[in-house]
Amino acid sequence: MTLQEVLKLAKQLTPIDKVRLIQQLTPDLEKELEQQKPHPKRSLLGLCADLGTAPSAEEIDLTRSEIWDSFPREDI
Repeated sequence: MTLQEVLKLAKQLTPIDKVRLIQQLTPDLEKELEQQKPHPKRSLLGLCADLGTAPSAEEIDLTRSEIWDSFPREDI
């Protein structure tokens, strides 16, 4: 029996029977979900670990000064 066939039959039930069906299926679903192991979450630090260390404040300042030294001041 396919899912579509089951849905077709379930739609023919009365509203109270639909509720009973859900009540009977819920414990089985809870057991199945509890048995599944959740995937371990990776920290954001772990995602960037392969990038190496961050540049220091001195390196950032040096790079800024190098960029601004070659910036044409006459155009401003």
